[in-house]
Amino acid sequence: MTDSSLSEQDSVELGELGQSLGFLIRLAQVRVYDQFYERFGESDLRPGEFSILWAIHLNPGIRQGLLAQALHIKAAHMTKIIRRFEDSGIVERHIPQDDRRSVHLSLTKAGAKLALEQQPAFFGPESYNRHDMTDEDAAMLAHLLRKYMGMS
Repeated sequence: MTDSSLSEQDSVELGELGQSLGFLIRLAQVRVYDQFYERFGESDLRPGEFSILWAIHLNPGIRQGLLAQALHIKAAHMTKIIRRFEDSGIVERHIPQDDRRSVHLSLTKAGAKLALEQQPAFFGPESYNRHDMTDEDAAMLAHLLRKYMGMS
């Protein structure tokens, strides 16, 4: 891309798109993913996977279906991710004798270590997704997104 095409792109009129929540959230997601891969590109961790690890860390023994529902992940996709985690030795699946349809998840020692090692990069002041926002701005954005999602 040349400098002239960049300046042309900078002056694109977006009109009402600039006020569209769906459009802005999509652009924000693209930016978060770009920064994720800049920071974690050499690891095997993919966007969304840390969320699964962290939720299992906070909820040892959680049912896989409940976790998928809470994180808005389709059951089949969650199964693929958990199998990959299991093959990597970071998650253990347990099927209770009294309910063979239910799968409970826990982190292995290696999984707990990984979750705790990555915690500062995801939640700390130098986290990959802060985009130079102040603490107050980041808290307000998180509050508004939780409200938008019906989580507050």
